[in-house]
This record gives sequence, structure tokens and C-alpha cells, in this order.
Amino acid sequence: MKKLSKLLPAFLALFLVFSFVSCDDDDDPKQPEIKTITDFVQANEANYGLLLEALTKADGGLATVLDGPGPFTVFAPNDAAFTAFLSANGFANIDAVPTDVLSQILLNHVVSGAVKSTGLSTGYIETLSTLSPGSGNLNMYVNTEGGVTLNGGAKVTAADNVLENGVVHLVDEVIGLPTIVTFATADANFSTLVAALTRADQPDFVATLSTANGTDPAPFTVFAPTNDAFGSLLTELNADGLDDIDGQTLTAALQHHVVAGANVLSSALTDNMTVSTLGGDITANVTGGATLTDANDRVSNIVAVDVQAANGVIHVIDKVILPPLN
Repeated sequence: MKKLSKLLPAFLALFLVFSFVSCDDDDDPKQPEIKTITDFVQANEANYGLLLEALTKADGGLATVLDGPGPFTVFAPNDAAFTAFLSANGFANIDAVPTDVLSQILLNHVVSGAVKSTGLSTGYIETLSTLSPGSGNLNMYVNTEGGVTLNGGAKVTAADNVLENGVVHLVDEVIGLPTIVTFATADANFSTLVAALTRADQPDFVATLSTANGTDPAPFTVFAPTNDAFGSLLTELNADGLDDIDGQTLTAALQHHVVAGANVLSSALTDNMTVSTLGGDITANVTGGATLTDANDRVSNIVAVDVQAANGVIHVIDKVILPPLN
């Protein structure tokens, strides 16, 4: 009994300490629940503080919008990505970016609906940015080979952060507003077209097709031949490669694929419509499927339409348009 009486005060003291710690834990403030996209950005402010600052500054209270029901899919650039973007574009900080421009850039990172990585496939999706010549939604090119790459630059570094109002995919670059050149270089289906446009004996097509909307000669409508279309052309001309096509002919051909000063959507095409390109007139028809007929009565099928960039629109064709050959 003596031993027990000696142990009792020590046991009682230990019990009181334990009780105090338990009560103290119960009194700790609860961590805020992460339910929405905005909650997620706020909870990760240490690495996404500039994104949070940008969302707060944007028109329409984008931070509030992304706190709403959605659903949305957001490709979220980290602070390093924003710092690189600001530096590359000559901005000292987020406040230096015009609010309307900042808002459209941010919207270019947002897609309607909750799209997990398993729902992404190589091709074009539509963002919420409307900074196009006709105020239509801009497209984004997704490449899922070896991971997910957006518009040929930004890579998804951590996918599928699922929240109550959508999904956040973390990316390593700010996704700038795409030009015609952005899509031509990002989409592997146009690699031969890019090789033709950048051949040493050609005009600076890249600089021209990068012209910002509202600056002459933008906007553009581009009828973009696929790699297979160029392959068929080489067979048609009995040529072994692009180098077998003389510079003057190649220039004239490429110019026949570009309309300057107009963002012509597929809905504006009609039967027997004369389309005035930089190289000359071609004829559009839509009955039985949209086509283009060149001066040699060669018919190109329009196989994909309305790929919307910030400075124009691309329609994909299956045959290269040629200038008059005689």
C-alpha cells in the first residue's frame, strides 16, 4: 500500500498533463477546408502567390468566379512561371500588366467543365479567353505524347488536383495568347508546312503571321495543309522533297493559303464564294462538304475548321493549293 500511495500523486500529475494537452489540441483553430479552385490557390500561396494576385486583379473578380460552382478546369502557373512571363514581356510586376490583357491571359488558362488528365487527348480544346478578332473563344493545342504539353510550351507538372468545383493541373509556364504561328509550330501535323514557311529562300512568313490582331495585315485566315497534303503534292509534282520546288513557286503557293485582314469562320463560307488570298483568288464551296478550288481546278477538302488564334483562324485542308501552273 505504501508503494501505491507513493505512485498515486505521480500518476495523477501525468493524467492532468495529458488532459491539458488534449484540451489544448481541441482548442486549435481548424485549418480552412480546401473546396474550390480559389481555396486551392490560396492554400498554396507560397508557390502560387503571383497567380493569386493576378486572379484578384483580373476583370470580373476571377478569384471570386473560381470560388463559385463551376465546374472549371484550370492550368495553374507557379510563381517561377509568372516571373519568367513578366520579365519576357517587360512588366515589372503583376500591377504593370493592363487589367484587360491580364484577364484574357488568365482566361486562356481556364476551360469549362471538370477535365481530368484522362479526359485530355491530343488536339484542340476551347479556353474561356475571348481575345480573338471576332470575340470568339480561343483554342489551345493539347499534346499528350510523353505527358501533357499546351500550345507547344507549358507542361503539366502535377495533374488532377480535384476540387468540388473543378480540377487544377499545375503547369511550368504561363500560357500566352496563341498566334497562327503558335498552332503551326505546336501541331506536328503542320511540320512540313512550317518547313516550307521557314525555308531560307522564303519571305519572313513567321514574322508576318505573328502580327498582332489590329495591326496590318492581321487578322488572318489560313488554310493549312497537313503533312499528308504535302506528301501528295510531292507525288503529284514528281518531286523528291520540298527542295525540288523552286522558291518562286513555293512562295506563290504559300501565299495562296493566306487571307489577310479577315478572320473568316467556316460559317461565313458559301457556295461559289471567291476567296481573295495573298497569292490570288480561289473558290469556296460548302454543299456536300466544304472545299476550296484553285486556279488549276484542283479541289482541297477542308477537314477541320475554326481553330481560333488571337490573330486569326486556321482551317485544315487535305491538298496544297497551287498558283496557276500555265
